[in-house]
Amino acid sequence: MKAIIFDAFGGTEVLHEAETEVPQPGPGQVRVQVRAVGVNPVDGKIRSGIMEAIFPTTLPAVPGGEIAGIIDALGEGVDGFKVGDEVLGWSDTGSYAEYALADATVLAPKPAGLDWTQAAALPVASDGAERVLDLLDVKAGETLLIHGASGALGTIAVQLAVARGARVIGTAGPNNQEYVTSLGATALVYGDGLVERVRALAPNGVDAVFDAAGKGALEDSITLRGTTDRVVTTADFRARELGIVFAEGPQRRSATRLAELARLAADGDLTVTVGTTYPLADAAKAQEVSDSGHGRGKLVLTVA
Repeated sequence: MKAIIFDAFGGTEVLHEAETEVPQPGPGQVRVQVRAVGVNPVDGKIRSGIMEAIFPTTLPAVPGGEIAGIIDALGEGVDGFKVGDEVLGWSDTGSYAEYALADATVLAPKPAGLDWTQAAALPVASDGAERVLDLLDVKAGETLLIHGASGALGTIAVQLAVARGARVIGTAGPNNQEYVTSLGATALVYGDGLVERVRALAPNGVDAVFDAAGKGALEDSITLRGTTDRVVTTADFRARELGIVFAEGPQRRSATRLAELARLAADGDLTVTVGTTYPLADAAKAQEVSDSGHGRGKLVLTVA
């Protein structure tokens, strides 16, 4: 099968296409014929080697851990799925490939109304958004500041926070202000003077801050909170030195919750925005864009 691999840590130039063996499912696993793959910032961080302390990687490696596709083989002891089922979720093996293995317990059925690219964009973003909102203990009536509100993670986080009854102020670039507003947030351009502009919108202060951007907003976030309490980042590696919680870590991978959110997305009640799609062979281009941290929605690889 075709897969994208890297034999050494480094920039996107280490990614290349190769022929590899089709994986065989073990007990409790299924093999998925991949139709679409979510590209996440952590993919580039693992490729670069800076995540080795958290996610040790054996080289050569296939990147990725988020998939949407069709089950084409079942391992021993798998219940609830059959060959031909369309699914989305997390993979056990690298997902930048034509086939990937997945634990059947972390897959959800793909609703007919959800296209492949939207399905691949949902698992990691929804899991991460809910995990951080729970860490922050966001409640109805509170004001939540989200940095990077137009990205894949921010898009879902805004909507889930609004569904909890929170007021959301979302920072994004000038071209994404209307988009962030459409998600239910009060949109704000990031950059110089952020503290004063947030205070103008929330004179009573913000109750929590979710940094999904990693663009140097932690100091302003601490100033706005008056404390490091209830400030969480998924993207800024300076978190520890500033006394901030860095939430990049083990995912919950709830198939039940993923199925609920996939149904909401299929019914049009949850916006899942796919930014740019790339063919599998252009994975390096996709990761280069992901590494830059710009753009709206999720980057997705499509597999013929």
